[in-house]
Amino acid sequence: MISALTHSARLARAAFVFAREGVFGVVDPSLVPPPGQLAMRLARLIERPGAKSGPRLSRALTRLGPAYLKLGQFLATRPDVVGVAMARDLESLQDRLPPFSQAEAEAVIALSLERPVGTAFTRFGPSVAAASIAQVHRGETERGGVRQAVAVKVLRPNVASRFRRDLADFFFVAREAEKYSAEARRLRLVEVINTMSRSVAMEMDLRLEAAALSEMAENTRNDPDFRVPTVDWDRTTHNVLTMEWIDGIALSDHAGLAAARIDLPDLGRKVIQSFLRHALRDGFFHADMHPGNLFLDEAGRLVAVDFGIMGRLGLKERRFLAEILLGFITRDYRRVAEVHFEAGYVPSHHSVENFAQAIRAIGEPIHNRTAEEISMARLLTLLLEVTGLFDMRTRPELILLQKTMVVVEGVARSFDPKLDIWKIADPVVREWIERNLGPVGRIEGAVAGAGVLGRVMSDLPSVAARAVTALEQFETMTREGLTLSPETVAALGRTEGRKNRWRTIALWIIAITFIAILFAVRRLAI
Repeated sequence: MISALTHSARLARAAFVFAREGVFGVVDPSLVPPPGQLAMRLARLIERPGAKSGPRLSRALTRLGPAYLKLGQFLATRPDVVGVAMARDLESLQDRLPPFSQAEAEAVIALSLERPVGTAFTRFGPSVAAASIAQVHRGETERGGVRQAVAVKVLRPNVASRFRRDLADFFFVAREAEKYSAEARRLRLVEVINTMSRSVAMEMDLRLEAAALSEMAENTRNDPDFRVPTVDWDRTTHNVLTMEWIDGIALSDHAGLAAARIDLPDLGRKVIQSFLRHALRDGFFHADMHPGNLFLDEAGRLVAVDFGIMGRLGLKERRFLAEILLGFITRDYRRVAEVHFEAGYVPSHHSVENFAQAIRAIGEPIHNRTAEEISMARLLTLLLEVTGLFDMRTRPELILLQKTMVVVEGVARSFDPKLDIWKIADPVVREWIERNLGPVGRIEGAVAGAGVLGRVMSDLPSVAARAVTALEQFETMTREGLTLSPETVAALGRTEGRKNRWRTIALWIIAITFIAILFAVRRLAI
């Protein structure tokens, strides 16, 4: 009871903020059940003047605090959940908050590193950037008489408890939605919030961000066009991350790039090819590659920072992506369709021919356009929309990839509007396919398969023993039946009754809150 009421009270406040900022005005009423349509009409009555201009949802989420900011950023990568229009609104959401005090930052560092700030750093400056989870300071360290500039990322005090509270509210909404909505179950809203929860948990342990930096450094150590900052592990803990300070030109600084006479079309090529190599070759990519997170160093290499949001693709997903891209490049739509079925993404009761026809409807218009009009990101977006017609379940890792591709392609085209995305992607895609799906890749796959088969064969005796035990238990259950005692049945009934009763009370509280808000606004108007 207390849990449901607490969630309802906090969600009622969030609903009020959404209503005041005009968020319900951009929701299609036809997608909402009749009771919800009535609540939306009531909510429209309390919109503040001027709420119809600008990004409504972004304003509301910013007002609601750090967890809602992160929810908005996460949902910007999920147009399948919030719709394309709202996802575009969320793309403008900036994770910027006022910095916490220098004294608080130094207290966090001293406690985490178990030594005074003056001992850990020869210099520790004020905050240079602040976001919902952490803020960054510029500092200096000394080793062997040599001073080095470092970036020090410090976790916000008490941020974990605030996120836990708001995430519990998000889970409550997702569970209730899945109980009553088939569309919510198809979108797997609980899994969406689970994914976000895991992402936030990893962001709030700065050791994991340091590990992501270290892993990408290993993956890219031989890349001529890309590198990442070096981690100072001696000054890195759960709450503090210390790394090399990057003095390059930010890719958002177009004036600085022009003054340095950088070859902008070549820079666009580096951005696209580096991202595709990480996604296809490594299955591990930076999922927040906006221009502010990318720098160009003195050697002409891209340097990425802020590794809080990372994406992973298994070998199956990478093969799926590579074959799809190659299929569109070569106009082999039948093969693109077959890849979806082979991966198990589209249920087998659908027709491969019909799916190939739908894929052709996406691919053919692209081949009739000039290079600057062709968007790989747009292609992936349309592909995900079409697959929904064929009951393809949501693949969060592919949607994160698609959303990152939108950002990466936008960055590259800002340097070269006539960028031929297919020409630049082709060598990277073909190289990966030849290496992994060609003769060498097939031999390596066969060797790996033989190893797996050997392990399975060695486990067969124990598997057989467990199977016999399970069959005996099933036979006993079939013969004697599964019986519940009267006390168990009664207890189950009481529990279900309590759940339904308090759920109804919580819904009434939300409805009454909206009505009270409406009356209050009308009194103020009078």
